[in-house]
Amino acid sequence: MTMLPLGTLFSAIRLPGDLVLAAACSSWNPEVIDPFLDETLDGGPVICDPHQRRYYALVPASMPATWTQAAEEWRPLGVECLGRGWVVGVPRVDVTEFTVQGIESYWSVPMSSAAMLCSPLHVARLIAAGMQRLGHGGEL
Repeated sequence: MTMLPLGTLFSAIRLPGDLVLAAACSSWNPEVIDPFLDETLDGGPVICDPHQRRYYALVPASMPATWTQAAEEWRPLGVECLGRGWVVGVPRVDVTEFTVQGIESYWSVPMSSAAMLCSPLHVARLIAAGMQRLGHGGEL
């Protein structure tokens, strides 16, 4: 795992597992959740930390600055917009599946190229779907 600073090449949206599971209408099952995220985020890269049950959607570097109001609304749910001043643990490019033995972070949706990131709108829709299913409204 490599620690990379956020806010220059990309930023990250930290998503609690409960929110992602609610959006996917699933229990904790990477064989269901990973394809769901791939489809929902249109192939945008996502890192999963199974130990903490968190997901990190990699987004354009500007997102934390431009989505400040939405970020404040999401914070009570455990969603965080991580940009400058934060680092993210990035797994090796070949770690693309959940393994029970190591319980290490892996690419839930692998990065196809350095320029391919999650669309902020797709991430916002995912959060809204999870919020709605958890009973928090979720309208954008």
